[in-house]
Amino acid sequence: MLLIRCPWCGNREETEFRYGGQAHVHHPQDTSTLDDQAWAEYLFIRDNPCGELAERWVHTAGCRRWFNAIRDTATNRMRAELPSARKPVTR
Repeated sequence: MLLIRCPWCGNREETEFRYGGQAHVHHPQDTSTLDDQAWAEYLFIRDNPCGELAERWVHTAGCRRWFNAIRDTATNRMRAELPSARKPVTR
């Protein structure tokens, strides 16, 4: 069982959360200028590192607030939670 720390509610089991995908994926400014390949890359292509990845999570069974977390994809260890508007912390 993965333990996730909600910035507002504290540590909770992963069943209380829903994964929202990779964090910091910017929506294109003018989508009407994108070709099919560029649009598909925006929708489907994401980083897949063996290591730290910034992700979006929502605490669905708690405060229902979105936040960003840095998760190590190899160990599932989460080391930081950040409000959604901030950029990830790098160490």
